[in-house]
Amino acid sequence: MGEVKSGGCCAPPTAKTVPCCGGGSPSKDGIRYDGSSVDGQVETPAGPVPRVHSRITVRDLLGRWKVRWGVDRDRYRVAPGLYALGAPDAAAPVLVTANYKLTFDVVRRDAAGLDAWILVLDTRGINVWCAAGEGTFGTGEVVRRVTEARLADVVSHRRLLLPQLGAPGVAAHEVRKGCGFSVVYGPVRAREIRPFLEAGRKASPAMRRVAFPTMDRLVLTPVEITGMLRPAGWAAAALFLLAGIGPGIFSLGAAWERGFTGVAALAAGILAGAVVTPVLLPWIPGRAFSVKGGLAGGVLAACAVMWHRGSLHAPAALALVLAMTAVSSFVAMNFTGATPFTSPSGVEKEMRRALPVQAGLSVLAGLLWVGGAFLH
Repeated sequence: MGEVKSGGCCAPPTAKTVPCCGGGSPSKDGIRYDGSSVDGQVETPAGPVPRVHSRITVRDLLGRWKVRWGVDRDRYRVAPGLYALGAPDAAAPVLVTANYKLTFDVVRRDAAGLDAWILVLDTRGINVWCAAGEGTFGTGEVVRRVTEARLADVVSHRRLLLPQLGAPGVAAHEVRKGCGFSVVYGPVRAREIRPFLEAGRKASPAMRRVAFPTMDRLVLTPVEITGMLRPAGWAAAALFLLAGIGPGIFSLGAAWERGFTGVAALAAGILAGAVVTPVLLPWIPGRAFSVKGGLAGGVLAACAVMWHRGSLHAPAALALVLAMTAVSSFVAMNFTGATPFTSPSGVEKEMRRALPVQAGLSVLAGLLWVGGAFLH
């Protein structure tokens, strides 16, 4: 099973080196697995199976906080395989999920009180939704894990409960052909597993609905900001250098004064794209996130220019508006692949359209920023 706010199907590779939803490197490359949730084992005809508890510890919360800020995300995973939750028997349900530890923790927490088997696929430390889009939460991996775990010897039924968000990566008829197990798609969110099972594996419309509320949007903000720190640092250095260019060739005083204004505009553009746009998402016109981010950044920039209209010359004011619009649009576009609104092809299409515009606005802003110093 999975959770929506872990990330989307295909976050674009713009400002980050790892996807917002987790790692991405193969799970057989010696990465240290986190086994803090394992609490004993259960004997089965297929051999001992690790038992996990449903408690979320301080260590789990610290790990979650760290990965939300982009720290050690590629290593935040559990070993693929079969786990026992509670005291499952041969008739207990089999919940299938990803080996991204944040997702795994949500499943074992929300399934508390159930006696169930949890089959963890090797999604390379990526959550269900992202992995389904990338193919690691896929038909072949499901068949492989069922076979390697000797699941047919562990349970008497032949049903796998998969998260709805994993459906794009799994062909149910191929799974049945490959390992003899049928696929049942469960609810969108892990907290609805128990009601789903109690209703006889029937999902209500609410269980099938993918929502993207404010907190789910804001939880993605920290990693967006941390992912921008390095490029923002280089951009800030460039702004200070450009700010010092003028009639006297280069002025340290101008570099500091105008550079500080430029860096402040850069920071405001990042915050507009990473914070303001997600918060006001339903109310900002447009469908594309690049457009929404551009509007948010442009409006904030216009307000800032009006506030400081006595101290900014026209070229500099226009440069700040264009730059903040471009930066906010770029940052907001990173959310495109982390939402329930866009397919992988939609992400690529938006990037092809938006990146040239963002680059053009940035270049024009730079020319106005430098050229304005020669006009007064």
